[in-house]
Amino acid sequence: MSKKILVVDDDEAIQEVIKSCLEELAGWQILLASSGLEGFRIANSEPLDAILLDISMPEMNGIEMLQKLQENSVTQKIPVFLLTARTLSPIQQQFLQLEQVAGVIAKPFNIIKLVEQVSQSLGWEV
Repeated sequence: MSKKILVVDDDEAIQEVIKSCLEELAGWQILLASSGLEGFRIANSEPLDAILLDISMPEMNGIEMLQKLQENSVTQKIPVFLLTARTLSPIQQQFLQLEQVAGVIAKPFNIIKLVEQVSQSLGWEV
């Protein structure tokens, strides 16, 4: 069965690169959101296998969305990969200790290794 992954990033170019990569190389179904607020709404309404979440976004940033996901019984078990182009602050690093955070993907990322990183971290076969 195909995995369903939500990509939350305010950069449409990055959304499309990740979507194309994960759909073509792994055959996963990809949903897109351009803000934390939109992403949180989708996470509440769709059964998801994982979320790739940008940390730096307007409205609700990735850390705020992660907190909301963690507080919600519907979404708290969804594994989350944090997407970041920056070094994480000490507060952001604390979130890496949460069970829900499956890993950190640094931008720019290697497209081929993206599928490998997600699948290996979650024990999925591709």
